[in-house]
Amino acid sequence: MFRYFELTFSHGIMSHNATNPEKNEPLQTATAPQPLFYGSLRLPTRYLLSPLAGFTNLPFRRIVRRLGGVGLCTTDLVSARGLLERSPKSMQLIETCAEDSPYAVQIFGPDRQEMADAAQFLEEYGVDSIDINMGCPVARITGNGAGSAMMCATDSTLELVRAVVEAVSIPVTVKMRLGWDDSQLTAPFFAREFEQVGVVAVAIHGRTREQGFKGDVNRDGIRQVVEAVEKIPVIGNGDILNVADAERMFQETGCHGISIGRGALANPWIFRQLVEWEITGDCAPAGNFEDRLELMLLQFSHLREQVGTNRAIRMFRKMGHWYLKAMRVHKSLRHEFQLAKSLDEVREAIARIREAGPVGGNRSGLLPDMHIPVPGGPVEKW
Repeated sequence: MFRYFELTFSHGIMSHNATNPEKNEPLQTATAPQPLFYGSLRLPTRYLLSPLAGFTNLPFRRIVRRLGGVGLCTTDLVSARGLLERSPKSMQLIETCAEDSPYAVQIFGPDRQEMADAAQFLEEYGVDSIDINMGCPVARITGNGAGSAMMCATDSTLELVRAVVEAVSIPVTVKMRLGWDDSQLTAPFFAREFEQVGVVAVAIHGRTREQGFKGDVNRDGIRQVVEAVEKIPVIGNGDILNVADAERMFQETGCHGISIGRGALANPWIFRQLVEWEITGDCAPAGNFEDRLELMLLQFSHLREQVGTNRAIRMFRKMGHWYLKAMRVHKSLRHEFQLAKSLDEVREAIARIREAGPVGGNRSGLLPDMHIPVPGGPVEKW
């Protein structure tokens, strides 16, 4: 069995459900991780899974929750129009289960009424929170006036966000970048205005749309957003790959929580590690080869439950690639897994991977950090 982390909350105390066998009394317990509030919604920790296109689906969210420490998971961005039309793709993106709680759905679109109507549908569907996408830099999204393009349209953006907030009673948040480019760093202005219309939190990726993922995250820019609001939490995002990165984000920005995307793909244990660090000042390492292999197979099993075996095999290739690279599996065996077209072929590839083990290491030892690359080149060509 791979190691996972379960927290039991009781009156502000985190219990490990352990006892002292000699005295038959509970062992000393530690203070619970600091919660985060989205309006009336209490998130158990201040560490959030970012929406990430193609990755933060239900199977991966279930994996992250099983490992523990995450305060809120958000879906891949979903088209408001797709939800209203009940498109199969959009409906699959918002699928959830009992263990996937609390969870938010991130919606995008340029039309105020469609966004408000989609928010009402999601409230009826049972989501805990709605996130408005103002950060996606991809041309097919911004070209229609959605995503990061909303940061260039002050009046219409404020009207759209107000319409969504007024359409529902559940918490509404916004995720955005610092601005369109260095000449238009509009995030502090928007955060201040969003607070006035009832948005309960804003998440800031510390780059402009023009940057894409180039250069360093501008933590001073995130700090300016923190200083622009009065009461609502600001969530820092960008280049959080380990505990040290998170600590630096807190210290340099004053943000209230942290949202992690690619860092969680490389290390699904990162949320658990952050909670351990917050409570004890230290944390256990991420999973070893055997832990990651079992986790990978469990996520694949969840995906098969959701979409069926044949689709799961195709859909899991991208995620499986990063699992196997992080496990230091030989390139030829990774390639064999990618070529598998049937469940039997998948099982055969996994059996050979299990037998071979990691390259240049052992099954129970520490693995090197795995950094998943971000899109490169001009944003317009992504």
